[in-house]
Amino acid sequence: MGFYAFYVIAIIILILHFTGWLKRHNLEWIVLVLAVITFPAVIFLK
Repeated sequence: MGFYAFYVIAIIILILHFTGWLKRHNLEWIVLVLAVITFPAVIFLK
């Protein structure tokens, strides 16, 4: 269940990134955090 929740959050963050919402609100660092968290999430949540 956590694996699917992670992917829903990741998709939402990517949509916000590509629409420019994160850049307008100075939250681009969330994309980098998502990239770092992806590897452990795939290993430990699956």
